Amino acid sequence: MKISSNDLSKFDRFYRANLINSLSGFKSVSLIGTINRSNQSNLAIFSNIVHLGADPALVGFVNRPLAAASHTIANIQSTGFFTINHLNTEIIAASHQTSAKYPKEVSEFDACKLTLEYSELFPAPYVKESRIKYGCKLKEIMPITLNNTFFVIGEIEEIHFDDNIIAADGFLRIDLADSICSLGIDGYYKTEFIKRLPYAKVEVKNINAPK
Repeated sequence: MKISSNDLSKFDRFYRANLINSLSGFKSVSLIGTINRSNQSNLAIFSNIVHLGADPALVGFVNRPLAAASHTIANIQSTGFFTINHLNTEIIAASHQTSAKYPKEVSEFDACKLTLEYSELFPAPYVKESRIKYGCKLKEIMPITLNNTFFVIGEIEEIHFDDNIIAADGFLRIDLADSICSLGIDGYYKTEFIKRLPYAKVEVKNINAPK
């Protein structure tokens, strides 16, 4: 099958959205937890979180247009903090339900039966059921004028996970924590560790040699 941009423009909007959202492949999927200055918590699912750098430790995510999803970015702008919480197989349905358009005064923690949790030093709420989670401080919000979205950048201030999933060199085996990935807007997949490879060097001649 070959599809042109002209073909895309003629597709039903939901068909087109499913196709394009699937095209970029498997993505990490997490819940972003926030709170406003009135202590109203919010929780929303995101599958576009990206690593931006390790020193400083930066991550970013794309927030949809304000008309479609305003609570998360409004809370981050107000308080300057948010948490990112990995999904696992036990909370897929509850996590997916956070994408419903609940009114501002309704907390997705309550509506979707997920447990709100705070650490001693961090102001934004975590998801207790998540096995890998980290707290971020807002560094920058960049408007993307092409589609009225926003790229939100945060610096990691604290990290929580079980100590049996980290290797001696700092590599995090997120598969051992049952972290999952997503495809499109409603597909969820388990992960499987294959192998780690050595640092790539130009003098390596036969990259397909068996090991």
